[in-house]
Amino acid sequence: MKFTAFSFFFFLFFSFLTPIHAQNDPYLHRRYDALHDSPMQQKFRKLAPMPAGVVYVQQPNEGEKEMREHFRNMKKLGFNALKQIMPLPTWTIEQISSVALEEGIIPWWYGEGGYEEITPALLEQLGIAKSLSMNDIIQHPKMVNYQKEVAKKRIQNIEKYIQNSPDKKFMRVTSVAYDPEIGGRGVELSDKGEALFLDWLKKRYRTVENLNQAWNQYHAGLFLNEQRVLSDWDDVAKNWRNLTGREYNHVKDIYRFKVEHNLGRIRESAAQFNRFDPNAPYRGGGELAVFHPFAWYGVDMEGIADVLTQYGSFYPSMHFSWHYNLVKGEITKSLYQQASLMNDFNKGGWTGGWESTGGPMQMDGEKNPGHNNSYYVGPDELMQLYLSQLAAGFKGFGIWCWNARSAGKEGGEYSLLDRNGQITDRAVAIGQLGKAMQKYRFELWNAHKEPLVGILYDWENEATWGAMSIPGREDFRFQPVKARIGISNLLMTNNVPFEYLTPNDLFKGLAGRYKVLYLPAMLTMRKELLPLLKKYVQEGGRLVMDLPSGWYDENTVNLPTGKGSEFEQLFGATIDDFQFSGTNRQLRISGKEVQGFTINSTATKARVAERYDNGKPAILEHSIGKGKAILLGFQAALNAFETSAKASFPLLQYTLGAYSSSYSCLNALVYRLAAPEADHYFVLNESTAQTVALTFKNHSYKRITDAVTGAPVNISQITLTTKGGRWLRAEK
Repeated sequence: MKFTAFSFFFFLFFSFLTPIHAQNDPYLHRRYDALHDSPMQQKFRKLAPMPAGVVYVQQPNEGEKEMREHFRNMKKLGFNALKQIMPLPTWTIEQISSVALEEGIIPWWYGEGGYEEITPALLEQLGIAKSLSMNDIIQHPKMVNYQKEVAKKRIQNIEKYIQNSPDKKFMRVTSVAYDPEIGGRGVELSDKGEALFLDWLKKRYRTVENLNQAWNQYHAGLFLNEQRVLSDWDDVAKNWRNLTGREYNHVKDIYRFKVEHNLGRIRESAAQFNRFDPNAPYRGGGELAVFHPFAWYGVDMEGIADVLTQYGSFYPSMHFSWHYNLVKGEITKSLYQQASLMNDFNKGGWTGGWESTGGPMQMDGEKNPGHNNSYYVGPDELMQLYLSQLAAGFKGFGIWCWNARSAGKEGGEYSLLDRNGQITDRAVAIGQLGKAMQKYRFELWNAHKEPLVGILYDWENEATWGAMSIPGREDFRFQPVKARIGISNLLMTNNVPFEYLTPNDLFKGLAGRYKVLYLPAMLTMRKELLPLLKKYVQEGGRLVMDLPSGWYDENTVNLPTGKGSEFEQLFGATIDDFQFSGTNRQLRISGKEVQGFTINSTATKARVAERYDNGKPAILEHSIGKGKAILLGFQAALNAFETSAKASFPLLQYTLGAYSSSYSCLNALVYRLAAPEADHYFVLNESTAQTVALTFKNHSYKRITDAVTGAPVNISQITLTTKGGRWLRAEK
């Protein structure tokens, strides 16, 4: 969340390397891969694990014979791992793990990611030729048998640990994003949380004077009871809760504290597991949907990904009935956005769909009186889910579940098998996808997005919106989420490749990866970002920012936007006031009504591209060096989220300028991953069955096939099922 000395080192180091990278690595893939590099991640890249995992739920009266039949069916269909095992009281996870292993199913979510590292010494020990490809080495019978013995030892070690532990349980092997140990959502703190928060404040600020400065106690109306500033740490302990809710930065500090406490818990748990078994990955991330306000929950997903760099894999939960209230059940676009944001938090690291749905759900799900969380889930809907994950950069999935719970909550739901335990068309379809993932595992591990647009996500901005989310204005915390969805929907509809990025990515020199940087509803603009953004523009980037942005700095102090400010130097204009259109005054741009935030601004160096009908500048374009900074005087991304928005401006034109996507497909969504051997296109259908055409601007290929079936594909006649999708492999 902060620009540290380490980040500054990265910035200087990578800034020096930029010209070299730009010559033969225009998308800075090598820098991207380095962002979450570690010995553990290097092992994953070498092995290229692609788990196609499922959860086995042992049914009443099921014994060894029945479970072996399940595991054989899994393997036959294309599944190769168990995401989880849910045993009966008469069995243990370890006993079932041993049976699965005997049937060729790796009994853990990480599949081959838990292999002992394949070194030259190991190859020599096993008598396997070093000249073989890694794919052949992994499939070599001697290697398979050796790694099976490694797995057996792991099971034995787990059994010993359980026997020797006081509670007869194994240690925690995964983390959740949100843990209520120190308090609930928002500003709620438990007694333990309050005590730890005060300790955290002392470590963070060292002196009460520093705290007074950070908490804006020298600003009128914000100091303690409007009488005095905080005097000493005893005073802080007694009275910090009496600070006015008008002061936002102390609220953000509660979020920051929760984040750091949570990351410490995850780090400790991951390190403990790694000491137990350094070959086995730890996973973290969890149930919190990307359409929830992370900061308000006290969660920093990018921080979790950073912790897991040394230990394992990052993942989201993706269940239709639990995550899509905000988008009113829209799935097709939302799946890719959810997977992309999580993958992009973990650039260069292993991200997977380790908690994803397998079947219909009607009785379970998130509470929302205004939205029905019951879904039809067939093979087409599931194909959209898992193709979206692959397209976003995920390497593998873990499905809840193979067979459903047999009683109680979730009974009969979520599963690949039907209620009677029979194999379904959706199980067959996703199994075939699993086989294709295995076939192209090394290509997919070497593949990258090649984004045209980068959409900035900043935890500090989301935290500011969250701090403003007081009773009666709870919707504030969802505004940055809505803005992100809005601009993403626009780009997806028009087949424009994009990627989410964070300030840390900018600090580490990744800005040159994007021709366009879009800043949606960036209410908080960190002061330290302004020089980086100016440098980006000077070097040829196109920076686009909409409203409401540039209101506060990271400490919720009004951002300087007047003449001579860094903001004015970047955008060639001042923001004199924020205004609003659509209530008591209706403004227009080019005859079209403007809804929401607007500005009063003064163009100092910028060209006024459009004016409101009151004559004031509405859209400003500032040329700096080789690039341009564009200030959009309306809430473009927020309005793109609202389907009822009256505004209809050429937002795509303002965003892209002269740039355009290298591929297009009318009436379908298309995502692309680029690999040295082949490009992979994922074509998804939002409507009823149709035939579409995929065209390329500057790509040529030897042949294009369906990656799942292997059949040749005529790209001028791509057939799509209702709410379905296709994975095309374009060989170079």
